[in-house]
Amino acid sequence: MDSSVVPGALPGPLVGVEWLAGRLGVAGLVVMDASVGAQRGAGRRIPGARAFDLDGALSDHDAPHPHTMPGPAPFTDAMRARGVRDSDTVVVYDGAGVYSAPRALWMLRAMGFERVAVLDGGLPAWIAAGLPVEDAGPGYDGPRGSFTARPRPGLFADAATVAAALTDPAAAVVDARTRDRFAGTAPEPRPGLRAGQMPGAVNLPFGELLSPDGRMLPAPALRTAFRTAAGDRRRLLLSCGSGVTACVLALGAELAGYDDLAVYDGSWSEWGLPSARPVASGQD
Repeated sequence: MDSSVVPGALPGPLVGVEWLAGRLGVAGLVVMDASVGAQRGAGRRIPGARAFDLDGALSDHDAPHPHTMPGPAPFTDAMRARGVRDSDTVVVYDGAGVYSAPRALWMLRAMGFERVAVLDGGLPAWIAAGLPVEDAGPGYDGPRGSFTARPRPGLFADAATVAAALTDPAAAVVDARTRDRFAGTAPEPRPGLRAGQMPGAVNLPFGELLSPDGRMLPAPALRTAFRTAAGDRRRLLLSCGSGVTACVLALGAELAGYDDLAVYDGSWSEWGLPSARPVASGQD
């Protein structure tokens, strides 16, 4: 068998802990920890996991907004530094369940890499299943990989594209923030941002796509959630606070059968800044 081929093709953009446990350690399978915030480097990891560091090298820190997608050259360098090859299969997870790992999936796809899936339930589901973990030691120090970014346009949207979609009857701008933040009744956690929503956007908090144990809801429930939020519109542009949990919506929408999807990279961190961009609230 070709050592660069993982036995059993990915069943989709989401894999369970059983699928991963049965393949852990197989050549050609790379597991990456995309945890952010308090979960970043939290001390335990799936054995052999490498860091997909959204708070570090895998965001553009020269950009004015957090968690901005880096360009092809720095993205290529970061993935090669983590030993990822073009021929690999990648499974990403995070320490919260399903929170930031979908961002890693979406970024890899935007750079033309398709053999990637999210671990359903993340590290908590792995631990709950009694599967092994190891202390999170120093970063990856193996050979460099051969990953090469091949940017795929359209997976990320800018503010102008989102503004146009807000008035497009065939499109829905879906905001993953909590309902009180969307309504403008709760303050934004990032200083300097206006409270409220994009006029014409709809709200589907990312947490409403998750079961109590942190796994994604079944496809029928996801279809109901998106149909309730977006009606018959099939083109979805996903937004949130900084472009991270919008990717949970993107994953959920794909599992629900949508295929015309884009993530607003700037999200509310850009739109909510003082500017001429319109902001409404649930009180208007």
